[in-house]
Amino acid sequence: MRDDDTGTGPAPPGDADPGTGVGTPGDTAPGTAGAGTRCLVTGATGYIGGRLVPELLAAGYRVRCLARTPGKLRDVPWAGEAEVVRGDVTDRASLAAALRGVDVAYYLVHALGTGVGFEDTDRRAARLFGELARSAGVRRIVYLGGLVPAGVPEHALSPHLRSRTEVGRILLASGVPTTVLRAAVIIGSGSASFEMLRYLTERLPVMVTPNWVHTRIQPVAVRDVLRTLVGSARMPAGVNRAFDIGGPEVLTYRQMMIRYAAVAELPHRFVVPIPVLTPRLSGYWVGLVTPVPASIARPLTESLRHEVVCREHDIARYVPDPPGCPLGFDEAVRLALRRIQEAQVATRWSNASVPGAPSDPLPTDPDWAGGSLYTDLREQPVDASRERLWQVVEGIGGEHGWYSFPLAWSVRGLLDRLAGGVGLRRGRRDATRLRAGDSLDFWRVEEIEPGHLLRLRAEMRLPGLAWLEMYAETDGAGRTRYRQRALFHPHGLLGHLYWWGVSPFHAVVFGGMARNIARAAANATAPAGPGRRARPRAARGRK
Repeated sequence: MRDDDTGTGPAPPGDADPGTGVGTPGDTAPGTAGAGTRCLVTGATGYIGGRLVPELLAAGYRVRCLARTPGKLRDVPWAGEAEVVRGDVTDRASLAAALRGVDVAYYLVHALGTGVGFEDTDRRAARLFGELARSAGVRRIVYLGGLVPAGVPEHALSPHLRSRTEVGRILLASGVPTTVLRAAVIIGSGSASFEMLRYLTERLPVMVTPNWVHTRIQPVAVRDVLRTLVGSARMPAGVNRAFDIGGPEVLTYRQMMIRYAAVAELPHRFVVPIPVLTPRLSGYWVGLVTPVPASIARPLTESLRHEVVCREHDIARYVPDPPGCPLGFDEAVRLALRRIQEAQVATRWSNASVPGAPSDPLPTDPDWAGGSLYTDLREQPVDASRERLWQVVEGIGGEHGWYSFPLAWSVRGLLDRLAGGVGLRRGRRDATRLRAGDSLDFWRVEEIEPGHLLRLRAEMRLPGLAWLEMYAETDGAGRTRYRQRALFHPHGLLGHLYWWGVSPFHAVVFGGMARNIARAAANATAPAGPGRRARPRAARGRK
């Protein structure tokens, strides 16, 4: 199962306002609403879950997080305040243990709606969750699903939205009082839906678009979604139903792009819809134009075929709207852009693991099964302090690039996207700092030891498993050294052929990378104080 939120309605969630917080509903003072109440958050490594946990903690709830890879939560700001347990919603034993002693359980996971059988996986997981929650005495389940189009039979919905609807129905029938929140496009920094909107608008002054740009949508700011999620924990026991949640405006996707351009102070955008772009083709098109890969863009665009507008606002009876809420579209966009400009994006759509990404142990781990292993080791003396070298290492990727043969990296990223992978355009969550679990272009941070080691696991499409390790070290004479190790564990004959096919380029790609990282550290200007990083003068294209 994916620990993420890219499936909430036609497009997934966005941003909170860290300056004000989402607060707690009614007159309850922050930090007291959840006194003594334990909440389980599934999907805490994902987009919405990663933002919900600190809001629950701020409201006074005790929080337990269920994660397949607890290490991804090791470096989050709230790591010391929440309990983290290893498990999966499809595993009976680990899920039963996670639900023990829980009062409110948040269901924020789903299988990505592109693989064969994902609907069955969603179905089985929801049934197991409801069954075990009932056995554990959980008093409420809260689920974030998608807004259902009025008058459209379920079989006519996109598979993505149809599965979200079925999961909500299963949880409502579980015997545990359940709150199902149904949202359409949720606006905020770092969400797949916002990235789609942002990059389509910023990169294309004249946009040739599918017909779904005329679909009417009721977007909602993620701070309103988070406020409602937190408030739902205190609903009366007799409430067992779905609620529509949305912002104050109904807009077409075309209007959203034009309004985004105005808020971002871009020139007027011209939108020309054409009928030949089906939802499937437009998913590939979005995947090429934006950082959102086609595997995620496709189910999102398929869900935009139908109008998604709230038919009621009954949620306000239980989670009252404070003054100024829900936020309008322009203000939600303005907040999201400010978070991006201030490098305060708490979570991103890419927080979640890519479907099918490898989870096998590193070949140096004790439980590695063995087999062929190829390595490329590079070492380079550095005429700079170890701290300066680490600043360059931790700042790698994203806008800084990979310090060697930019064309080769770009071509590899393009080939990966054409093969349905994530490509290079995921970038970084934060321009200066990394933490375990962060996505980094087509890598993911598997391990980070500040000042010493950065280990990346490849999430590009490969016939095997790959890692890239970067070390900042000091030798016996007290001199700084940079050590770099690439590892590849091939799968089958194709894996071996792949390694030998690309190995002639390693001297340029990996050798140039080691030399240029060392040069960038030596040439860095101006000391980097807290929150500031020295930018290297070394050109990314040097070999």
